[in-house]
Amino acid sequence: MTASWNIGGRSLRSRLLLGTARYPSLAVLQQAIRASGAEIVTVSLRRESAEGRAGSQFWTTIKELGVQVLPNTAGCKTVKEAVTTAEMAREIFETPWLKLEVIGDDYTLQPHPFLLVEAAEALCRRGFEVFPYTTEDLVLAERLIQAGCKILMPWGAPIGSGQGLNNPYALRTLRARYPEIPLIVDAGIGKPSHAIAAMEMGYDGVLINTAVARATDPVSMGRAFGLAVEAGRLAYLAGAMPTQEMAEPSTPVTGTPFWHSSPPENLK
Repeated sequence: MTASWNIGGRSLRSRLLLGTARYPSLAVLQQAIRASGAEIVTVSLRRESAEGRAGSQFWTTIKELGVQVLPNTAGCKTVKEAVTTAEMAREIFETPWLKLEVIGDDYTLQPHPFLLVEAAEALCRRGFEVFPYTTEDLVLAERLIQAGCKILMPWGAPIGSGQGLNNPYALRTLRARYPEIPLIVDAGIGKPSHAIAAMEMGYDGVLINTAVARATDPVSMGRAFGLAVEAGRLAYLAGAMPTQEMAEPSTPVTGTPFWHSSPPENLK
């Protein structure tokens, strides 16, 4: 396993973050988290409250795993909604960590850039460790950092779409622009190979939910993503070979026989 990393004031081994929604049962959720090795799980305060599980069996299940909870403001569309939800989450889950979502488009679930920055400023002033769900836009990234965010979570593709990394150029550019800021690809990853691609770019982690929860076998898929994140990180640290236009022989030709024209008569 690769070396531990520090995020939000904690030292962790796994670079996989796992969502907790849409699993067929609490037992499967628990098994999938364990199989993946994830040490951070996201929890929607609105969803758990709506389903009557906040502080009860669901919360007990999460506590038994000993993982770091990252509450999120899923479903919020205004700054007031996001701030109110965040304050409730901090009290219930006993953590200042917060995945900030302020949705601006119902079809793509794309973050609202202006309201996201406004909410981030308000929550950072209130002492939250804000993990903003954002796009790969450089200007928006800079505004979020100026607002006080020490971590960014750009999307790979729309939430739950499974499309992977729709704009690898922009993601690579974002990584290069902010080498010291922890960057976690959030949303749109559908396969372990997508996670590997993100980690090979130098991203610090990936957050997965639907791809694991809706798999035929969520437990095995959780393990697959855990291994993929590990493999991608190792590949990044090892230094991948550069791409090139022409072929290059992997076997040296020096000292091997060759003929300028035709082979000798006895070999015809």
